[in-house]
Amino acid sequence: MKRRNFIKTASASSLALSIPPFLPLGEVSEYSTEELMGKADVALYGEGINLRKEAYESFLEMKSAAEEDGINIKIASSFRDFYRQKSIWERKYTQYTQTDNMEPIDAIDKIIEYSTIPGTSRHHWGTDIDIIDGNKKVDGDVLVADKFEVGGPYDELKLWMDINSKDYGFHLVYTENPRRRGFKYEPWHYSYAPISIPMLTDYRRLNVLKLLQREDILGSEHFTTGFVRTYVQDNILDINPELL
Repeated sequence: MKRRNFIKTASASSLALSIPPFLPLGEVSEYSTEELMGKADVALYGEGINLRKEAYESFLEMKSAAEEDGINIKIASSFRDFYRQKSIWERKYTQYTQTDNMEPIDAIDKIIEYSTIPGTSRHHWGTDIDIIDGNKKVDGDVLVADKFEVGGPYDELKLWMDINSKDYGFHLVYTENPRRRGFKYEPWHYSYAPISIPMLTDYRRLNVLKLLQREDILGSEHFTTGFVRTYVQDNILDINPELL
């Protein structure tokens, strides 16, 4: 069933329904709700890097190793707080609904091909990075899958990461597995697993539906129970199993 059908058919009377799965009762979260949603002040390290300390240190080690092989790992995007993600979401929503005259439901479908709903982004955690090869001169949007394929400007970077990134704790998040649902393939997006795995574990115990219903986000009236349930299962949890 397409996501838009979940949006249309979900019952408003079931909005209080929690979104599984949760941690077992009695376990204490290491990370606060505000932290997980990108609303807390988090200590970040590195100018232009902006990662948690352990992730930052591992990134520097990985970057140094790549430089020995002639590759300049450059971060195109890392930490984004809730409010930055909200501005991205609302800019796209306005463009699609007002400029492109798309129906709100179709606009949301298009946005979540690549962009997350504010409060649900892994980039809120200070563990995830979008990377390119800074030695390559590229016109236009740099975060395009074709540019990481064989013959593309970032093909050597991608090959190097495929071989070496896990040695430094970084794993590709949205893989090319044809059975994977949710966000499209992102060969540029890596996550520092030693921190992001426990953060995702804590995130899974949140009631995402209730949290999103409290936010004033353009299009949020369409975040029904069915939509959020599918979004959590497909976009948040159907990722590289190495990160679960």
